[in-house]
Amino acid sequence: MKYFPPSELIINEDGSIFHLHMHPEQLADKVILVGDPDRVSTVATHFSSQEREVSSREFHSITGIYQGKRITVLSTGIGCDNIDIVMTELDALANIDFNTRTEKPNHRTLTIVRIGTCGGLQPFTPTGTFVASVKSIGFDGLLNFYDGRNEVCDLQLEEAFKKHMNWSSLKGSPYVAIANPELITQIAGNDMTRGITIACGGFYGPQGRQLRLRIQDPEQNQKVESFEHEGLYICNFEMESSALAGLSSLLKHRAMTCCMVITNRHTTEMNTEYKNTIDNLIQLVLDRI
Repeated sequence: MKYFPPSELIINEDGSIFHLHMHPEQLADKVILVGDPDRVSTVATHFSSQEREVSSREFHSITGIYQGKRITVLSTGIGCDNIDIVMTELDALANIDFNTRTEKPNHRTLTIVRIGTCGGLQPFTPTGTFVASVKSIGFDGLLNFYDGRNEVCDLQLEEAFKKHMNWSSLKGSPYVAIANPELITQIAGNDMTRGITIACGGFYGPQGRQLRLRIQDPEQNQKVESFEHEGLYICNFEMESSALAGLSSLLKHRAMTCCMVITNRHTTEMNTEYKNTIDNLIQLVLDRI
């Protein structure tokens, strides 16, 4: 059995995992991820009871009961780099014995749904639309650091996208991660728009925003909006879905992302009061997870 030394599996003095500060017994099989640490409390207000609350940097977690289901809600902060931390440490909590520092003999599968906000890219994704990410194009390059990425990615879509975009090799190779199909069916229902999502490595340039700096490809967003593959269009920009889908597939967990559109780049709309309405999406996910 493989042994994970202290330099690789970092366990705090209190027995919790390094960044999340969670203990193995605190983690439920059903996990909701949010970006904003304050949104954890918003989700947890729906719980009938709560077991424990932990905060460490941007990672805020509460485990509780919703309609008989034990659920952990955890904030990730912003970006795929944080998802790398969150997914690796959640899997360690589930599948590594902290006492022996070895992998547990029986794999524990987590069901993970990220609830986020995003920018809509199509006329049919106005503000307020709920988007379920069937596939996610990662601009961040994170999954390229892991062995087996080709086995969990849509390589045909990758090549079609790079050709359509006339992709510059200076940006690194984008990857296309696939959300768990069964979970998409379970959570998206008939009231979420299903499509391709782009997970960007930044909020400004990578999403085509220009303030004082010009971007490398001024036509990037027009190309993105016109891309279609096997009946799917790129519906939205956000910053975490590709890493979540890709790492979950490699680690054999069930995961997906659903987001509420708070700005539409096509129509230049922006809803700055989205915090008042995202609770509708939270309620849907809690009911269906």
